[in-house]
Amino acid sequence: MREATLPASPILGPSSAPAVPSSDAAHGKGKQSQFRLIAACSLGNALEMYDFTVYSFFALLIGKLFFPSDSPYGSLLLAVATFGIGFVMRPLGGVIIGNYADRKGRKAAMTLTIGLMVIGTLCIALAPSYASAGVFGSLMIVAGRLLQGFSLGGEVGAATSMLMEAGGVRGRGFRVSWQLASQGVSALLGALTGAALYAALPQASLESWGWRVPFLLGLLIAPVGLYIRANLEETHQAESHESSPIGRLLREHGGTVLKGIFATTAGTATMYLVVFFMPTYMIRVLHMPPSLSLLSGCVTGITLFVVSLVAGRLADRLPNRKPLVIGSLLFSVIAVYPVFWLISHYPSVPLVLCLSALLTASVNIGTTPMFLMLLEMLPIGVRASGISVIYSIGVTVFGGTSQFIVTWLLARTGNPMSPAFYMMVCGALSLCALLSLRERKAP
Repeated sequence: MREATLPASPILGPSSAPAVPSSDAAHGKGKQSQFRLIAACSLGNALEMYDFTVYSFFALLIGKLFFPSDSPYGSLLLAVATFGIGFVMRPLGGVIIGNYADRKGRKAAMTLTIGLMVIGTLCIALAPSYASAGVFGSLMIVAGRLLQGFSLGGEVGAATSMLMEAGGVRGRGFRVSWQLASQGVSALLGALTGAALYAALPQASLESWGWRVPFLLGLLIAPVGLYIRANLEETHQAESHESSPIGRLLREHGGTVLKGIFATTAGTATMYLVVFFMPTYMIRVLHMPPSLSLLSGCVTGITLFVVSLVAGRLADRLPNRKPLVIGSLLFSVIAVYPVFWLISHYPSVPLVLCLSALLTASVNIGTTPMFLMLLEMLPIGVRASGISVIYSIGVTVFGGTSQFIVTWLLARTGNPMSPAFYMMVCGALSLCALLSLRERKAP
């Protein structure tokens, strides 16, 4: 199939109208431009998701070092609460940076977000432990998570909008799928790094310096991302007299935004519980070794990567995406209870890995088509703001709190089915929202 590529010259000239790439504007560029586009738009999200993965996999250790408590669950609760606090800033980042992306362009917003991510990651990597610096170290962890959350709140809308806009209509599903596929690669790399450190280092070394290594390694991608983004061509620049995109979004497309927020809940819950929280669940609830439990992140990361790209190709070929999205959600809602029942009653590493991959695949086969549906329902002038608000609020309410809620339920009730109940509720909400959405393909 012919690759969709970048538009030949989308930047405004001195007296030209705002550039809106047509469906066939990309014929003049080669595969290298397509690769550069995907890399530039995926690296920022990949860096953030890599840090999220590493933080999740080291949550038990971070809780012990920075949030000491009388009970192991108390330290873990504080650690996952700090993980979740970064989500509090996402809606603010989504509004501010998404609005900036619709007014000044996707490229400017994406350069800003990756810089903020670097600062946030440095705060976490260099934070002194509670034993050496008291509450100052804990505050540095919190500050780093807040900066990361703010940046990612605007990153997804700007980058995903550019992936959709910078090429032909025929390949836009595949391009958009790289945003989700990059999360799979990040989860895989984060899990492999964590598993290698747990296997190679004694506990004392892990606590003193080993846990910092993955965060420092993640920073190596930042200069590459900044360089590639600096050389991208803009896909949208608003007219100078245009009113606030966020105001127009809420006035004209408020219903779509609200439905979109609820539509994302199932994918969000699966991502943050099955991909990120499962290693902690395997250690704390199923009592498996940390090095083996981190294999869950590897398997779900590979699954997310492959399934997202397959879903992107399907989205480009199907005349209607909505039936695929609804079908994937129905299957996942039905499957989640028996999956966790089997895991809790017959705990073994192979079974957990297979069933985690099944849940990840069942939800995410519909996630890329759903994102494409939402992108096409929003006009270009408010698209980045719309996706930023939908993603950041949905992930904050149903993703950022998921690990804390499930950990609290596990501690309060001792019921190993707690993650399944939470995911079933999120799946039902997504189904209701999707049934009320009317699919519309943008030109």
